[in-house]
Amino acid sequence: MNIRYLGGEIKMKKITSISLIVLLMLALMVGCGGGGAPADNGDDGEDMPVVTIGVFQPQSGDNGAGGKQELLGTLYAHYLEPTVDIDGVTHEVNLVVVDNQSSPAYAPTAAQQLVAAGSSLILGSYGSAVCIAASDVFADAGIPAIGITCTNPAVTADNDHYFRICFLDPFQGTVLANFARDEFGAKKAYVLAKLGDDYSVGLANYFKEAFGEENCLYETFPEGTSDYAAYIDNAITYGADVFFSPVSTEAAALIIDQAVTKNLGIPLLAGDTWDSNVILNAAEGRAVEIFVTTFYQEGAAPDFDKGFRTFINSDPSNLAMNGGDDKIAAVSAMGFDGYFVALEALRVAGTTDPAVILDILWDVTWTGASGPIAFDSVGDALRSTAIVKWCNPETGEWEFFAEQGINR
Repeated sequence: MNIRYLGGEIKMKKITSISLIVLLMLALMVGCGGGGAPADNGDDGEDMPVVTIGVFQPQSGDNGAGGKQELLGTLYAHYLEPTVDIDGVTHEVNLVVVDNQSSPAYAPTAAQQLVAAGSSLILGSYGSAVCIAASDVFADAGIPAIGITCTNPAVTADNDHYFRICFLDPFQGTVLANFARDEFGAKKAYVLAKLGDDYSVGLANYFKEAFGEENCLYETFPEGTSDYAAYIDNAITYGADVFFSPVSTEAAALIIDQAVTKNLGIPLLAGDTWDSNVILNAAEGRAVEIFVTTFYQEGAAPDFDKGFRTFINSDPSNLAMNGGDDKIAAVSAMGFDGYFVALEALRVAGTTDPAVILDILWDVTWTGASGPIAFDSVGDALRSTAIVKWCNPETGEWEFFAEQGINR
């Protein structure tokens, strides 16, 4: 198996997050060439050609926790299928992983590292802002990118090289607005977003539009905020029926803590970023109601669940990468599916040439853990429903609540 991490300390730190089995296989690995470069297959002395897939994921910063879980799903998929047949020839899949640091300012540099590594296509990222920031780098290099859980429409807008396998924020925001009205009879909503965050502000705006801006109190907080008490007070004073805040898990955990302290007493709603064991840990044993929209519910694909949980538990560093337990995040299932969509694209293209892969990606289909995957004329996934999960504070587990489209 062939996995390479770019970037000083990140390289050393992240290699330890591969399972013990993978580490043993890495000991037999020779070389980390780019697309089409040969690698020793270790059997009869003959070289096996290599195809490089670049993995563009945050491993640090605000979205580091989610990015690690998304990457972990891709690593599990690569563990299961480390080779791919391209035009009748078996190729070793070389994963080159770079940390985009959750930073739009750093994202182009991280993207350029993947281009320089000879990537035939790119997977990622968790977080839309870094995808938008890196998009031109991939476009200029002629390399197609497959977004995993980047839900902002701008990722695929006005370009023909970025695809994605997740639903979009206009859909997610409408689902959440409808859910707030239908499930809770909500008349007034408090909406809190992070200033300058494309995902957070974008999803907040789509929610407001669907719910009715005249019925929302909308506020933003700046980078570095850790005290949300004043925002909680504003929601209470406003008389909100629901509190909607599509933010990172790091901010969400603090919001949950202060909502409990302040006795907010209304449901907390959020999008896919809150689907994390960070949220479960923050809510467990506390008087709080949390509902999120997401891509996958544990139990939907039992074989994936069983195998992935075994993979997580096979090495303590995998557990650490997953946040310290073996709960299965939806982004891990999506990272898993993204890898196999990439392999299917390589098989259909019959070459490691990025230009050919880009041409055929529009017609690639795959059925994965999260369900059927296909692309529309913009490169977006054809998905019409979202999973709504409820956080059970007594058990500290996500429970399936509904599968919901725009019209219930």
